[in-house]
Amino acid sequence: MKKLLSTILLLGAVMTAGATEVPQVTNILGRQTMSLNGAWHYIVDVQEEGYYDYRMNPYDWGFFQNAKPQKPEDLIEYDFDKAETMQVPGDWNTQDKRLFFYEGTVWLKKSFEFHPQEGRRTLLYFGAVNYDAHVYVNGKKAGHHIGGFTPFNFDVTELLKDGENFVIVKVDNKRHAEDVPTQIFDWWNYGGITRDVRLVSVTPTYVESYKLRLEKSPATKKGLRDICFSAKLNKAEAGQTITLRIPELKINQQVTTGEDGTASITLKAKPKLWSPENPKLYQVEILQGEETITDEIGFRTIETRGKQILLNGQPIFLKGISIHEEKANGGGRANSTEDAHTLLSWAKELGCNFVRLAHYPHNEYAVREAERMGMLVWSEIPCYWTIAWTNPKTYANAERQLTDMILRDQNRANVIIWSIANETPHSAQRDAFLSRLAKRARELDDSRLISMAMEVTSASNFHNKLQDNMNAYVDVVSFNQYIGWYRDVNDAAKMTWEIPYDKPVIVSEFGGGAKYGLHGAKNQRWTEEFQENLYRENTAMLDKIDGLAGTTPWILKDFRSPRRVLTGIQDYYNMKGLFSDKGEKKKAFYILRDWYSTK
Repeated sequence: MKKLLSTILLLGAVMTAGATEVPQVTNILGRQTMSLNGAWHYIVDVQEEGYYDYRMNPYDWGFFQNAKPQKPEDLIEYDFDKAETMQVPGDWNTQDKRLFFYEGTVWLKKSFEFHPQEGRRTLLYFGAVNYDAHVYVNGKKAGHHIGGFTPFNFDVTELLKDGENFVIVKVDNKRHAEDVPTQIFDWWNYGGITRDVRLVSVTPTYVESYKLRLEKSPATKKGLRDICFSAKLNKAEAGQTITLRIPELKINQQVTTGEDGTASITLKAKPKLWSPENPKLYQVEILQGEETITDEIGFRTIETRGKQILLNGQPIFLKGISIHEEKANGGGRANSTEDAHTLLSWAKELGCNFVRLAHYPHNEYAVREAERMGMLVWSEIPCYWTIAWTNPKTYANAERQLTDMILRDQNRANVIIWSIANETPHSAQRDAFLSRLAKRARELDDSRLISMAMEVTSASNFHNKLQDNMNAYVDVVSFNQYIGWYRDVNDAAKMTWEIPYDKPVIVSEFGGGAKYGLHGAKNQRWTEEFQENLYRENTAMLDKIDGLAGTTPWILKDFRSPRRVLTGIQDYYNMKGLFSDKGEKKKAFYILRDWYSTK
């Protein structure tokens, strides 16, 4: 046993050798990859004995070593190969009934065959892990990531070997006050490796990220528009050639990187513009060295003029709905094109041209499927409720999530709004925190609009006035209001609204709960008739708001939340959906659909 422990300690001493976290590599779906999805063995570690000793000090012979007894008398009190399996991507809450409410550590392990390609490097990519992930390859530390909804990747070339390999991930979804989101939030805290895991093959010098977009400048007399392309290598190397090809637009253009490893060019072209009515996408190829990255990209402009939102230079009313990233039929965290198509098809039935993907970045499949289906997107990070505004690590976490969200989706034509927060209490500390995020978003991407879901401050009983210092940093003024749910629905007709900013207005949430199939009087809580009347009164009220440019009512379908405990009605579901979790339409669905048909 001493020999075994000595060997494990030696391994632990070098377990971080040869691995590096590298900046997010965008458009994983258009690159050469190997999927590690599928069945992963898992061990539930309530007291984290696989990571800490009994004095709560991290130790070097934890579960990540995947140790095996070398002699009959050796004591190893875990065995991944004998453990149960769960599907990745997936959450543990809906795959193991014992873990339905569980918040803590679960270890997951995947074995796989791998054969390195000479002259190439390998990145280990995770679409998302909720929330705190320690990643190991063949017993050695690859890296550590915090944040549950954005991608990350490590260069694991030196950790892989020819033949059998294994990846082990320690996943911890415990909530903390300094996290983003913070300790309390109104959705289910699904734990696990919730999105794709892939090995990405790249050359030593590769295109790390790129942008391709239509400039806002007007078309020439011949209908030509400016298309701006820029690319960034993973290294600061000058003289590297990058080729952009868009065959349908007859574009085949080379650019050369400067000393900082970036290159850019503006081209004239006459693309058909992407819109909800015509979600046109072009096949795009980006070539550098031996690499060819493929993508589908649309071209459009988005801007504001006074109280209007302009898509491709024309005013548009955003007929929206809020959506959580949750499968139908109690299925847990959504993570596929099929999941997205189901939810977005329901939104289409409502007459929507816009979805608010709340309250965190949704998976890439969802954003791309929305783009193909002609659905505009509001995408946001989980600065939700009372964030630790003065904690530097909290800010760094929020900025990292914002950056990764933008880098992943910066080429999606349908994403028109980056949102930096939801229902945050006013304070100087909050304003400093969020204004920094807004400025960072503009630095990364000045081609989209910035917003956040604000809260209304009432000036009197029936006069609502929006007053928020963040008005100076957003392009679209958005706010949540729940008249009819947290306030008498009969007040709706009496309400007046004052929004003292010359900017478009989106009502980012309104609504109320109903249990599908429960009927009664319109003043009886939880009945479909109550929710139906609430929507009828609210839509009439919203028509009076000056500058109203869109709405995203709360919410498309009922979703799980530990805060919703009313037995026989909620049963751990937030019941504000216009659809039940099974896809059944409530009566309020028809009120909103008919209202949208007039817009």
